Amino acid sequence: MNLTKTLAEMITGSAKRIPPETLQVMNKAISDLAATGIVGAALATGVKAPDFTLKSANGGMVSLSGSLAKGPVVLVFYRGAWCPYCNIELRAYQEALSRINELGATLVAVSPQTADNSLTSKEKNELTFDVLSDAGFAVSDAYGLTFELPDSLVEVYKKFGISLVESNGADDWRLPIAATFVIAQDGTVVLDSVDVDYKVRLDPEEVIACLEKLRG
Repeated sequence: MNLTKTLAEMITGSAKRIPPETLQVMNKAISDLAATGIVGAALATGVKAPDFTLKSANGGMVSLSGSLAKGPVVLVFYRGAWCPYCNIELRAYQEALSRINELGATLVAVSPQTADNSLTSKEKNELTFDVLSDAGFAVSDAYGLTFELPDSLVEVYKKFGISLVESNGADDWRLPIAATFVIAQDGTVVLDSVDVDYKVRLDPEEVIACLEKLRG
């Protein structure tokens, strides 16, 4: 799958289906979020990635340090099983998984969903890599990715039938911005992609190119 091309097609299709006034609310929310400076404050290349231990959709516990003991880590933060852009991204990474593993790296995806809803993501997209539950946003907070949705966007989500309260098992409307990090075995971030626009995702080919450089 060419993730960049597939996302572009999705964006075009969504623009035709979603009412202009709704798109305006969604786009304003993106620009307002960008103005907060959240991207500049997020974890970036050259910085040590905070360690964490989270519950896997399979029921076990997975730590960053434990994964790094085996090699580099590709860490993908996504929003939830309700997000079509996230599902496409996860499927693209599943297709690239064998190449990522061949380069000695471990792929891990993290969302604020409950463990049960994380399992939904895993099964829905037929994922064989670890899908972790960051319920409570401890890891998303540590990586500088968490934001609160404005009321106008909450109303849009409700019209779409999306309930973050149900998905995340929390009483608020927060999400992580879309982000992907390649973390070298010493814990240093060597590639980052952090964007307030949920439609922008890092193509697995860029991740693979980075891993190839790491391998020398």
